[in-house]
Amino acid sequence: MKDNRLKQLFAILDEAEAYGRALGKVDFDRMCIAPPEGLDQAGQDEAILGKHLHALLHSKKYRELLCSLHEDPGEATPVQRRVIEVLYRQYSRSKNESAKFAYERDLAFSAAYGDWLRAKQASDFSLFRKSFAAVVDYTRRSIDLRDERPGSYYDACLDDFEKGGSEAQMDAFFAALKERIVPLMRRIAAEGKPVRDDFLRRKCPIPQQEQFSRWLLELEGLRSEALVLMTTEHPFTTNFGPHDVRVTTHYYEDLFLSNVFSTLHEGGHAMFMQNEPAEFHQQHLADSMTSAMHETISRFYENIIGRSEAFIHYIYPRLREFSPSVMEGVSERELYEAVNIARPGLIRMESDELTYSLHILIRYEIEKELINGTIAVDDVPALWNAKYKEYLGVDVPDDARGCLQDVHWTGSFGYFPSYALGNAYGVQILRAMERDFDVFAAVEKGDLSGVGSWLRENVFSRASLMDPDEWIRAVTGESLNANYFLDYLEDKFKKVYALD
Repeated sequence: MKDNRLKQLFAILDEAEAYGRALGKVDFDRMCIAPPEGLDQAGQDEAILGKHLHALLHSKKYRELLCSLHEDPGEATPVQRRVIEVLYRQYSRSKNESAKFAYERDLAFSAAYGDWLRAKQASDFSLFRKSFAAVVDYTRRSIDLRDERPGSYYDACLDDFEKGGSEAQMDAFFAALKERIVPLMRRIAAEGKPVRDDFLRRKCPIPQQEQFSRWLLELEGLRSEALVLMTTEHPFTTNFGPHDVRVTTHYYEDLFLSNVFSTLHEGGHAMFMQNEPAEFHQQHLADSMTSAMHETISRFYENIIGRSEAFIHYIYPRLREFSPSVMEGVSERELYEAVNIARPGLIRMESDELTYSLHILIRYEIEKELINGTIAVDDVPALWNAKYKEYLGVDVPDDARGCLQDVHWTGSFGYFPSYALGNAYGVQILRAMERDFDVFAAVEKGDLSGVGSWLRENVFSRASLMDPDEWIRAVTGESLNANYFLDYLEDKFKKVYALD
């Protein structure tokens, strides 16, 4: 590295990333370990650490180095040029935020998590209302401080998570999904054969579930010596470099499949985190991919692999070994059909592949109106309930199973569409992968190494280097095409429900 400006910038980034890891570890502790009375203190600790990180990334030296390199990157390599581009984009969004504003916002977001947790446990939206309003307010004020923003407030949120994302793009995408998913869902309800599901509520001891989770993570191809598995209220995965990846899940004694697919999903995130090129970590580029890129892989392992006939064939005898009481009298075909039940329900994280995107559509429509100011925070519970009735035909019995079920609104808006985009990207990537080898023949034998190797070469090696459209074109040869996903859904669920 001959350019002294890069050397100086990277020295600042070394320190900034250390603060970032410390912040992440306090946050992980807050969500997985801290007792209820310790949540507020953890939030205050995060805000103080965040203040030091903000000072580093808004210092005169950092600003001058970054702006100079953005104008003239000199001898920077392609990876370093991408780092400069990503950092400058982040800096441009936050450069006008004072340290006081950033500190107070961090405190508000941390407080919102504790209030959300208490509100969910009490199933009482009023306990979250004030904090929720503060999160909305700080989100809008943050956007107001920018020199420029694309279109509406919510356009800015979407662009933050998916470069180039917009309401117009998402409106068209969700309209395409709704056009084909809703009729299929209704046809299944009217004509589909019965699918057995009585065994899904059989009790499975949590120690057995944990043992099976660890087996699943190893099966996905994760390095156990660089992995932690813990529990939390709302599962997530985080990392502090490729050698320290933290996966969380949530066990329900009478809903063992919830943990199976939660673990596969979070393990997919962990695969991304453990398998980016070493150069990305060395040059401060790791984790620069968009949210939808990340969700592509988590949804890929959870659904495309995890709910496939081939994968169920492989894990069926293992499930019988791990928990014979749960699987007693259950055939392999019955298990496959049960994990693919298409049935409108209340909970996004428990929903099937077919109806899942409608859960995301509801959240998309609500947060778009909320951030754009066309509805108020107090409108959310009733609007949520009305949309669940309209799109899914279900009545919402309480706030915990309604608008309080997700953690996302304690600190961000614009993330939810990433899940639906990930579904669509995933099937498109599958079709590209199938051009190179027989994916499900390998999966049927429990060999996921080929999947992992292909993703390392074609997906993980490119994601942090590219914006979304460039990335999916590089991986598959074309821009996002939702028809791959919709064709996949129709083919799969018509067979499960004997509709053809």
